[in-house]
Amino acid sequence: MDRFQEMHIFIAVCEERSFAAAARRLEVSAPSVTRAIAALEKRIGTVLLSRTTRSVHLSEAGQRYFSDCRRILSELEEAEDSAGGSIAAPVGQLTVTASMLFGELFVMPLVVEYLREHPGVSVNALLLDRITRMAEEGIDVAVRIGHLMDDSQHGIPVGEVRTVLCASPGYLTTQGHPQHPLELKDHRLIVSAASVLTRHWTFVDAGKPFQVDVQSRLSVSGNQPALTAAALGWGITRALSYQVASRVASGELVLILEDFEQPPVPVHVCYQAERKVSAKVRTFVDFCVERMRQDPAIRAAGGSRT
Repeated sequence: MDRFQEMHIFIAVCEERSFAAAARRLEVSAPSVTRAIAALEKRIGTVLLSRTTRSVHLSEAGQRYFSDCRRILSELEEAEDSAGGSIAAPVGQLTVTASMLFGELFVMPLVVEYLREHPGVSVNALLLDRITRMAEEGIDVAVRIGHLMDDSQHGIPVGEVRTVLCASPGYLTTQGHPQHPLELKDHRLIVSAASVLTRHWTFVDAGKPFQVDVQSRLSVSGNQPALTAAALGWGITRALSYQVASRVASGELVLILEDFEQPPVPVHVCYQAERKVSAKVRTFVDFCVERMRQDPAIRAAGGSRT
């Protein structure tokens, strides 16, 4: 077995997190995958994968080798295309990640549109409400909400997200429109358990942050049920601007206390800082950046500010 074939098998095991799943993907026998990885580790002289009965994890050396293998095979693919006199076309599997709801609303429509335009690419979309490690988990592109802390990633800003308060027009008509966060104590509040702070809501006044204690008769398990209760006129709730953008645009909900919001956080499309970026990553990143920068729910952070 040549080294490039070993690299393909190693990458498949890393991405699938399973020898059996990698074998199915490559349409080879599971024992042949096991033998290939064993031969690879023996030749290199170090353990690349730590195995348990239920999972496979990359060692530190394995993480570095995984990143190098992806880069080498990508460069080989582009070199062959270039030698053939053509510009490298996007081909192969692309792994993309984003948070669950943001991914459903903004990333998946772009994935479907991209796949229609690039028949040589397949996409593995990981919509997860946790921080993913791109190199270790074999992720090509990540859409991140928040400030970037990892220098190993290139991040292209595409918009911003705000933490907003909203209520239905009917509720505000009957209960009054609060002019300051301290007035929230006189209103019915809806708390989402999906928020990291359910007992305190943070605001900014004259450049200084302050908190308001939240007393609520209604607590729900997620932001979407909280928004539904607010739309039904029960009270005021708190969410991220992109989560409420469509309801605000339709007039179902109204944003309040915008002058007291915390500073917005950026949205980035990220990819690994490798020496050379594959055609599939480059084209997908460019595709996402162009489309997301045109989306008013991200660009205008909820659609209410000009």
